[in-house]
Amino acid sequence: MALLDDNRLFDAEPRARSVARALYEGIRNLPLVSPHGHTEPRWYAENACFPDPARLLIVPDHYIFRMLFSQGVRLEQLGVPTADGSPVEADGRAIWRLFARHYHLFRGTPTRMWLDHTFSSLFGIDERLTADNADRLYDHIAALLEHDDYRPRALFERFNLEVISTTDAATDDLGWHRMIRDSGWRGRVVPAYRPDAVVDPDFAGFAANLDRLGALTGEDTGHWSGYLEAHRKRRAYFRSFGATSSDHGHPTAETANLLPKEAGMLFDKVRSGHADARDKALFRAQMLTEMARMSIEDGLVMQIHPGSWRNHSPTMLARFGRDKGFDIPTRTDYVGALKPMLDAVGTEPELTIILFTLDESVYARELAPLAGVYPALKLGPPWWFHDSPEGMRRFREMATETAGFYNTVGFNDDTRAFPSIPARHDVARRVDCAFLARLVSEHRLDEDEAHEVAHELAYGLAKRAYKL
Repeated sequence: MALLDDNRLFDAEPRARSVARALYEGIRNLPLVSPHGHTEPRWYAENACFPDPARLLIVPDHYIFRMLFSQGVRLEQLGVPTADGSPVEADGRAIWRLFARHYHLFRGTPTRMWLDHTFSSLFGIDERLTADNADRLYDHIAALLEHDDYRPRALFERFNLEVISTTDAATDDLGWHRMIRDSGWRGRVVPAYRPDAVVDPDFAGFAANLDRLGALTGEDTGHWSGYLEAHRKRRAYFRSFGATSSDHGHPTAETANLLPKEAGMLFDKVRSGHADARDKALFRAQMLTEMARMSIEDGLVMQIHPGSWRNHSPTMLARFGRDKGFDIPTRTDYVGALKPMLDAVGTEPELTIILFTLDESVYARELAPLAGVYPALKLGPPWWFHDSPEGMRRFREMATETAGFYNTVGFNDDTRAFPSIPARHDVARRVDCAFLARLVSEHRLDEDEAHEVAHELAYGLAKRAYKL
């Protein structure tokens, strides 16, 4: 029995399924545009063989280890590095065996679909992972990973990736990107400007980060004007390596539009370390508006990823550091929160601000109406916890009626798990084709229009929105 059914995610009703299949066949082999993600530029720069199957597929993937942890498996057993360097499991085979024994936990989840797709399409495996076949499949994958055609650049080309954007701190020297550029390899890997560590006063080492920003740019980041100019210089540096976007992972979508003197006084308070919680929130809010103004100047597309209570467990943060599966969605306001920024720049037709959410209750009530009228706004695809077939369907149903298709930006995979990128795009393409087929079956969309929209959702919208 094949691990993957080629009709997966299509409607069981014969007419709708037939239309969905026809739409999908027209787009399934389009190049992948990956405008936002968290793969390591070092992989493409060094082009070294990936490590063993466990360290490729399990250890870096918080979707996997958060589920296992919820069922009593300790992160140390899965080889997840600790913040203080204390020992964790180092035997890839032991980690893989533990994973295989718990593979049933992923039944019905998008993670299971991505993994099965990876096993089948990348490694030629057509049987479900179990405790009984764990060693055999581990050996099979490990042997393939030693081949040159499983190195990062070869996989980039095999995946039909046209372009991929990494996400890089504002103070990153982009050395790996320089190495990629200087190597002569033709694969397109570009950075994205992520300034969280130098705009969020609650970020660990904030004061030192500002000092680093100043040292890199030759600007005095002890003063408001020098601080803003440092951002401009770093954004220009990122653009010189092909960056087309910035990315902002704020706790909320709150924005502000203070007068320059007020903003300068607020910066002084934050820089001195005497700001309270409200001051810090206001500073983050002001910086979203400042970043939007800079985007008008330099053309970088602005992405806002708000609404995650990051590192919810202080115990796990202290033990393992950031981004270890303990980020939890929160309720998020957009209509009121974005108004100061929209009052300042929202009607600028040359500005693109892409909004994401972890709060699905706002799709129809707030996000679609906002993007459906403000020229600067576009809606990002279902993100993180909602990057699933169900989440994608809900998004299309709730957003399309008000924002249409063309105020959205297609799909991006937003992942650290490099081998899962084709699987994630395939899921999005299948779900979108199924949704379009339903509209055709209900006589709400002509089939030739559906083919045009399918191409846009899979390829065209992302390329245009991200200026790629």
